[in-house]
Order: sequence, then C-alpha cells, then structure tokens
Amino acid sequence: MKPIPVTHGGTDALGVPAHDFSTNRNACGPCPQALDMLAQAHAAQYPDPHYTALRARLADFHGVPAERIVIAASASDFIHRITMHAAREGAAVASLPAHHYGDYAHAAQVWRLLPAARDGITEAGPGLHWACAPSSPLGQPEDVWPLWSEPAPPGTWRVIDCAYAPLRLEPGMEPAVPSQVRDAWQMWTPNKALGMTGVRAAYAIAPEAVPHDEIDALRALSPSWPVGAHGEAMLTAWTAPATRQWLAQSLQRLRDWKAQQLDLVQRLGWQVLPGSQANYFVARWPQAQQGDVMQTRLAQLRAQGIKLRDCDSFGLPGCVRMGVLAPASQNALLAAWQPMEKHHAIE
Repeated sequence: MKPIPVTHGGTDALGVPAHDFSTNRNACGPCPQALDMLAQAHAAQYPDPHYTALRARLADFHGVPAERIVIAASASDFIHRITMHAAREGAAVASLPAHHYGDYAHAAQVWRLLPAARDGITEAGPGLHWACAPSSPLGQPEDVWPLWSEPAPPGTWRVIDCAYAPLRLEPGMEPAVPSQVRDAWQMWTPNKALGMTGVRAAYAIAPEAVPHDEIDALRALSPSWPVGAHGEAMLTAWTAPATRQWLAQSLQRLRDWKAQQLDLVQRLGWQVLPGSQANYFVARWPQAQQGDVMQTRLAQLRAQGIKLRDCDSFGLPGCVRMGVLAPASQNALLAAWQPMEKHHAIE
C-alpha cells in the first residue's frame, strides 16, 4: 500500500518563512505570559512522569475530574495513539471529514483501518471517527454534530480536534463543540492559540462514560515523559487568567486583520470560500493561475519569503489556505504578487 503523504505548513528546507500564511497559529503570538513561564521552566529536571499538578490544573480549567486528562506530546502523538488503541480494540474503519488534517488518514493507514465514506452526516457505525471544531481548512462547523448528539454504539471512538476552537473570531457564537455531544474525546493543542507552535505539547479529555481502564490504556501507549519541561510550562500558562486576557485581546486584533486580508485577496482576484469562523480561510485562485502555473507561483512567492498552504492535499485543488497575518505581511504578499500578475499578462 502506498503511504499517504502528510503535508504540513510552516518551516521547510528553505528555513522559517518571513511571511508564513501556511499555518493557523495565532499571528499575535508568541503569548508573552507563556514565554515568561517557559523562561522559568526547570529545564535541568525531569517533569513529574504522571503530570499530577498539570492534569489537576487542566481538569480544573475544563471542569472535569483529573483522571479524564491524558497528556500527549502533540496532537499528532495523540492521533496515532488513539488510532493504535482503537485498532487494537477491534476497530476496522476510520471516517474522516471531507477535508481534513492529513495525520488522521496517515495514522489510519498505518494501523490498517479502512477509510469509511462519510456522506453528509452519515457515519459508518462502529470504528474511529474524526471531527474538527471548527474544520480545517474551511473553518466551518462540522456536519456530524446532530449524529454525534446520539449515544455512540459499542466499538466506537469519536474524537474532536479542538485545536482551533480558541481561535474562532466571530463574537457571540455557540460553543465550538455543542454541549449535547458527550461521547467524544476532545483533543486540545493550545500552542496554536498561543502563537507558539514550536513548543510541542497537547492533552485530551476523555468522555465522561469512558471506563478508567481505557484511559489507562491510552496512557500506557505513551513513552515516558511525552512532554518536557517547556511543554509543561506552556500548558500551565494556558490556564492562567493573564493568558486568557491576552488571548481575548489578540482575537480582536485578528478580526481586524482578517477583514483587511479578505479584502486583499479579493482585490488580487482570488475567490474566498465562505463560512470561515476562524483565523484562517481558503481562497481559490483564478483558473489561469492553477495547475502547473500555481506551483510555479507558490515557489516564486516562497523564494521571496512568503509561504501559502496549497490545499490540494485537503482535496481542494487550485486553492490556498491562508492564516491571518499582520498588515505588514499582507503588504508583502501584494508587493510580490503584482509583478507576477503583470508578467503573466504580458505573456
């Protein structure tokens, strides 16, 4: 079986992009309060292997018992770990959103779970099922919430990727995960909301009805100390009131930047796909700029320090996902694009 390629945005062989539209991190970061805690991290010492204080703090933050918190090295770590667990316990299929993060499919292939087609809100019964709140790359509510409001049948694992839940920009929205969805694991990766994706650490919250033995099994699949002192400091900072205040202020700034960026890409002649609630959106390039031309343009932009996320791996060819960046980066994109457009028009 041919391995599924996993595509990521961000740093590549050319180094760190000066203007990185290709990731969904909070462009107002890194969060200064979290950086302060990282500077105080006990780098000379091992963390508590059971993360007792950290799990208690995260549990209090979410209003759940500490035994329901599972610490993970990253979202990708937990994706592979719960896929491994589901396969070991008899899962045969995995269902994915129509457009999704590649690690879900990669882990399913590694553990030989067959892909299950998902049509609208139809789920393939027992197995491993993924959702993202809100979705990536489109930033929209998932279509499975009505079905997931029903009790999960035996042999079912539902997992919600909550990476972007703290980065929804429209005020007054309903919770990213509806309260009636109770039988799903929640996977949290605060490094995106804190604007510090270079620090790797995550955690998951087990559903209330999951037996303790299953939670212990997920922990047992982890190596010792999956999160180091700096990741532990970041997750601790995530729960602090000062961090929450900084995040709320950053969301207002991101709203303003997003409005400017939407206006920019429309002036470039790109079609914005509607419905994004988050700090990212998808834009379709004009037909004449797609295919091989698109790959050339993306490479030319990257050579100038500007990186966009090709959405072909998401099943959206001819489109790019764009994280919201500051006006200076938006101006850099405009300045780089206009000469390419003029050259294309002359050709």
